[in-house]
Amino acid sequence: MKTLLIALSALTITAAQAATIEQIDAATNAMDLKQLASYAAEQTADYNNAYANYRLSIMAGITGQKDQAEQALDLAQSTLEQLTAAQPQADHLALLSSVYGMQIGNNPVKGALYGPKSNKAMARAAELEPANPRVTLVKAIIAYNTPAVFGGSKQSAIELSSKAIELYAQPCQQICWGHAEAYTWRGLAKQELGDKAGAIADWTKATEVEPSYGWAKFLLTQQQSYSQNR
Repeated sequence: MKTLLIALSALTITAAQAATIEQIDAATNAMDLKQLASYAAEQTADYNNAYANYRLSIMAGITGQKDQAEQALDLAQSTLEQLTAAQPQADHLALLSSVYGMQIGNNPVKGALYGPKSNKAMARAAELEPANPRVTLVKAIIAYNTPAVFGGSKQSAIELSSKAIELYAQPCQQICWGHAEAYTWRGLAKQELGDKAGAIADWTKATEVEPSYGWAKFLLTQQQSYSQNR
């Protein structure tokens, strides 16, 4: 009985300490790599843990921590594959599709392996929840990052981001990340197509949706610096 009580107590503590999506996003917005790594190291093997590793991989890659980025991405992939094998859910599948896409971005040789897997995961996610904004956002990200010869399109990225933004107007209670990110990706696509004013407007809107959103703030500062130095 004593052993059982200790085990239950440990589980309770772990659950209480497990990072929330909001905490993971806050660490990401603050570019707090150490805090993200701490969240990613939690042994919960759930969606939040996969999401923490996903964000850690992106942040570590940006800051030049290649080994850490690759390890975090592999952990996110492994966790999401286990989750989707046990019980397919749209959010799990959409994030897994994005992870596969990142694997290809890190090593294009893996495209033959992960390309079909990414497409399959996304198709299943859209089938389960066609009105899920994160599903549509990941579609937009994939459209933006995929070369045109392989079906990518900056215009499609704009259209999908716009659809995702509309879907984010729906009430959300559990997994709610991505609203500001949708504006940011749309702005990036507009910038690529020469619409700088539209890009700035979207990045500004992203900071209105999420005042602490560091990526949009960085893009706005970068654009301002570029304009001043012309």
